[in-house]
Amino acid sequence: MVHLFRTSLGVMALAAAAFGPSGGALAANGPFLAHQALYDLRLVKSRSNSVNSARGRILYNFSGSSCEGYTSEFRQVSELDSGEGKVTLSDLRSNSWEDAAGKSYRFKIETRMNEADAGRVDGSAERDGDHINVKLKLPAPKSFTLDGKIVFPTEQIQRIIAAAKDGKSLLELSVYDGSDDGQKVYNTLTVIGQPIAADRATSTDPSTSDEHMKSLKRWPVTVSYFDREAQQKEGEQTPIYAMAFELYENGVSRQLVLDYNDFVISGAMGKFDAKDSKPCN
Repeated sequence: MVHLFRTSLGVMALAAAAFGPSGGALAANGPFLAHQALYDLRLVKSRSNSVNSARGRILYNFSGSSCEGYTSEFRQVSELDSGEGKVTLSDLRSNSWEDAAGKSYRFKIETRMNEADAGRVDGSAERDGDHINVKLKLPAPKSFTLDGKIVFPTEQIQRIIAAAKDGKSLLELSVYDGSDDGQKVYNTLTVIGQPIAADRATSTDPSTSDEHMKSLKRWPVTVSYFDREAQQKEGEQTPIYAMAFELYENGVSRQLVLDYNDFVISGAMGKFDAKDSKPCN
């Protein structure tokens, strides 16, 4: 369970993409909102009674434009109490840049558990025709290729928004985000619910009251992550984890729920600040 929590960077990367705009969606959806968001984490459910309590925060910063690409800075600090004095503190940090066309992706990810040395991943990926060239600096220098049908995190969100606008309820994608050791690819299944009108707030937070958000509709979205390699070898259909959120048409997300199978954590937006973006020349 702790290992799963430590390596849940696929969820983290999707959260970073979801909380921020998607470059590829810019042409279809109009301007996206550069912003900073703070989310407060708490334990919702412990299915195996392996977690007594959980708390933490996610801080996300997004900036950029369709001409210069998009930069995401993400940090998640979480504390898990599994009882009998066993407390695990995790600190996950991710910095990434992706161009608007989804052709180039650079990432640096750092994970730290308690007082242990941080695990680091540093690399880049470039789309070239029918394949993707990946170059890793950390955890060890390595180069390899991936299927060109695989998408990066912001393109994943772009396709979810496009599918939602088309009235689709299901979307299957393979995603590379640089998580784990930089070599992991996830198969994802996205379930998209009926749109929520701008004037219908199931609950309030700083996003629903912000002037940039009041007139926007959103969709309830659940994305399940599967180990692509395990699925290919064993046909395993049990997700490693799932992430649910409400996705606005401008790329911002609220009402985050992370399901790690053994336990479920919610992320309520505690602070939301829109930032100015430089228009393309």
